[in-house]
Amino acid sequence: MLPEERQNTIVQLVNELGAVNVKELSARFAVTEDSIRKDLTLLQRNGRLKKTYGGALKIEPDDDHFVSQRKPKYRPAKQKIAKKVLKLLKDGDTIFLDISTTNIEVAKLLKTSGLSLTVVTNMVDVMLAMAGDEHNRLIFIGGTFSEGCDGFVGALANREIARYHYDKAFLGVVGLDLARGSATTYTPEDATTKETILQNSADNYLLLETRKVGKESTCAYTDLRDVHAVITEKELDAETKAQLKARGIAAL
Repeated sequence: MLPEERQNTIVQLVNELGAVNVKELSARFAVTEDSIRKDLTLLQRNGRLKKTYGGALKIEPDDDHFVSQRKPKYRPAKQKIAKKVLKLLKDGDTIFLDISTTNIEVAKLLKTSGLSLTVVTNMVDVMLAMAGDEHNRLIFIGGTFSEGCDGFVGALANREIARYHYDKAFLGVVGLDLARGSATTYTPEDATTKETILQNSADNYLLLETRKVGKESTCAYTDLRDVHAVITEKELDAETKAQLKARGIAAL
């Protein structure tokens, strides 16, 4: 098979499956992994896929800047992540749930969990999901309202966030770029607010569906040094886990 034919087939596979793995492609086409990496580099340069560490992802239109657009999507995956979050909590914890559609699912579970926590959030949807909760104490952070985030960000919010100490913080992620060692979000205001949360929490967790590994976005908000673990809906591939482990980050 000619390189061009192989590359066209790779694009078809990534569009059908959503993601492909270098090792699997190498075995499928009976060529070296280095040849596959060169194929992926060329295909990314031509805008046909998104190269990641250990493979490649399908390019999807990035039309999810607004929480209202993201809420209905990938809900089963978010619910699986939320269940993992609950296993990390214990009575008496003070936690931060930041602007993340996955944290809406966490809030729903908390309301019926029987746990007794102090929950701090800057997201309107999280606050509404916990309305009427008789077991958990809820603290809502104000500031500058961001319609796209459906929450409060910026200097005023950051000042309020910094008044508290959190045992655990759970933060949303638009993309996880392991090559650069950063997590990203859409706006600089949300990025600075997430940084403030990270700085005031003992343990920090990034919540993301596996599809977000390697995805790019506008603003980096951490270089991963302050992250304790990432929580995904399913097990990450071995290479990604190795990259995280090398940075001292657990994969849950």
